[in-house]
Amino acid sequence: MLLNYASLRENKNNWEEKNINLPKFNLEDVCKNTKENPTWLHFGSGNIFRGYIADLCQDLLNENIINTGIVAVESFDYEIIEKTYRPFDNLTLLALMKSSGELEKKVIASVCETLTTDCSTNDVERLKEIFRKENLQMVSFTITEKAYAVKTLDGNFLEIVKSDIENKLASPKHSISILVSMLYERFKANKLKLALVSMDNCSNNGDKLKNSILTVANELVNNGTLDKQFIDYLEDENYITFPLSMIDKITPRPSKEVAKSFEQDGIENVSPIKTSKNTFIAPFVNAEVAKYLVIEDKFPNGRPPLEKAGVYMTNRETVIKTETMKVTTCLNPLHTALAIYGCVLSYNSIAEEMKDTELVNLIKKMAYDEAMPVVVSPKILNPEDFVKEVIEERLPNPFIPDAPQRIATDTSQKVGIRYGETLKAYVKNDNLNVENLTYIPLVIAGWFRYLLAIDDNGNKFELSQDPMLNELTSALDGIKIGDKSSYKNNLRQFLSNEKLFGVDFIKIGLADKIENIFLELIEGKGSVRNTLKKYV
Repeated sequence: MLLNYASLRENKNNWEEKNINLPKFNLEDVCKNTKENPTWLHFGSGNIFRGYIADLCQDLLNENIINTGIVAVESFDYEIIEKTYRPFDNLTLLALMKSSGELEKKVIASVCETLTTDCSTNDVERLKEIFRKENLQMVSFTITEKAYAVKTLDGNFLEIVKSDIENKLASPKHSISILVSMLYERFKANKLKLALVSMDNCSNNGDKLKNSILTVANELVNNGTLDKQFIDYLEDENYITFPLSMIDKITPRPSKEVAKSFEQDGIENVSPIKTSKNTFIAPFVNAEVAKYLVIEDKFPNGRPPLEKAGVYMTNRETVIKTETMKVTTCLNPLHTALAIYGCVLSYNSIAEEMKDTELVNLIKKMAYDEAMPVVVSPKILNPEDFVKEVIEERLPNPFIPDAPQRIATDTSQKVGIRYGETLKAYVKNDNLNVENLTYIPLVIAGWFRYLLAIDDNGNKFELSQDPMLNELTSALDGIKIGDKSSYKNNLRQFLSNEKLFGVDFIKIGLADKIENIFLELIEGKGSVRNTLKKYV
């Protein structure tokens, strides 16, 4: 059994005997329709896209509600397309991992075309062609938070963006530069309408996408590359919108156990790989069962009936409340806390961490005692029920092979949202005293302790990727575990950085507390555990 169209057609009985759910629509017809009249294009071809977004599109196709699939675009790691899509006719195996250990398996076939933004291929011309098509309704994104950054913390353009601007979008390399060039094609094609829907895990994701696009577009207008009226087009919601969204589904790195299960079913060539850009990927995706997607219903060119696949289509205010609830209170801050301390305490599994009394107490106290007092209920979801499901069911699921090392990736791009929003809410609330907070400062201090790359037993470990890693580790250089005098106010330059944390810890009165906890964390071997016991 091979993962391709021919095998699904010729060996259909074999697939069904293995209880693998197959698409209920005609694959060839849907792909033909999609290539001729694409309605949905998606940037970011990784696991959350395949394990959730492509799956919900398939639900609509299975019910004959729509007749076109998705065109998937990869603008960062082309190997994802080259190694896990095209050799398999763009099909994906999905394994939903239940807490009982049972795997619910299916073949996802809603991705009908794949493209990269590699200017040395014909894909870019095809992408331009799609952007010029009037029937294109939405472009969605799961390109991660860091992809929206076009400037450094000191306000200068990133070198890759600066190069794209200086070269006047000739062979652009950065995701935002590429997107600006594609939107300009749509602008020239009689100002066609479009919704650009960020589905990335960050606060006000649509606004971030819009701001990044306008920042680059304005610079290109100023240097004479683009027409001034292009900015008016981007800012006019009659033509272009940037709906907010909240997405939630844990899709960890491919599990070797899941690969083995598919192999035992008789499916060949499904082993996970690591690309040259350190992306862990496979022809399959393993994911938890729980899923949430809330989208601001603002689509000037129409949209698929996403609500029929379980998506909450609502207003902007409700999306903001839902996203804030999840990203700043009920899931993401807990994940980051577990990631930081999990690495330092030598854990390789989030589920294993959920057996650790101190770590469970930390995330419970942070969620219930510190974050919940400032959360605003979105009504469509209940915050208390949501966080209870996260702590009691989702994170402890032993069959979700999620690792703290994966979640620790790009932490510098996350802390400002995951903790900064709660901190800002405390500062604004006259009935709460931000200086009384303990558990958020404990996590921030823990992050700096993590950056020393020494575990609680004194052994070195490898830090996860982060765009600020060199800057952070260089500033902490010289700090030694077991020698508190080696600390020379190294954290101060970061604790005052509002762009990094969303607040100035010195101004709000938490810097000393974070530094003091950090000093406790570096006292010696076992001091991380002892500090956690002291506070939680």
